[in-house]
Amino acid sequence: MLNQKDVAFIESIFTFWNRLNPLQKSLILGNAMPVNYARGENIHSGENDCIGVLLIKSGELRTYMLSEDGREITLYRLTQGDVCILSASCILKSITFEVLIDASTDSEVLLINSSIFQQICDANIYAENFSYKMAADRFSDVMWAMQQILFMSFDKRLALFLVDELSRNGKDSIALTHEQIAKYVGSAREVVSRMLKYFENEGLVKLSRGAVTVIDKDRLGKLT
Repeated sequence: MLNQKDVAFIESIFTFWNRLNPLQKSLILGNAMPVNYARGENIHSGENDCIGVLLIKSGELRTYMLSEDGREITLYRLTQGDVCILSASCILKSITFEVLIDASTDSEVLLINSSIFQQICDANIYAENFSYKMAADRFSDVMWAMQQILFMSFDKRLALFLVDELSRNGKDSIALTHEQIAKYVGSAREVVSRMLKYFENEGLVKLSRGAVTVIDKDRLGKLT
């Protein structure tokens, strides 16, 4: 059951809201529900999974692909105020590859039924444009991730990730294990550990159990 804050949140996120007629608004609100996901929980498991459109109220979702050898390649992350459209990939007929979505942290979302959302997109050009804009934005993120993996040396990729994480959390320490960092940067844990150790020997970071503390942000930033 939605409360008034949930309704206001939907209205603020869906830029096409004022272009909907009363019935379409009622359909969305009547087919949306709050859902909580625990850290590490799988939300979407591939192209045959179509749970619906996710509006992130709090927390963080990670979208990734699995390589043939089981390595995870993070494509992008979504946080408060973002819309996850690939969780309703059945409404985007051009999507032919599989992505998976996990909750990186405990997350609170609003889940909108995919068939209802598709029905509204089919009838309302503004809703359809919104959907494809969201998809285009996410594909831009995917291309940036692929560009890093294909064309950027690993020391630069790792340095860029660490700098971005500092900007994201506003702290000097990053509370992630080497295994978690490897998933985010699309590499093996052993490779991440070796490079972090090199960074530590160079006086750029300090390593501790389950955390990386950046000592020299300026020098680390120059690597990017």
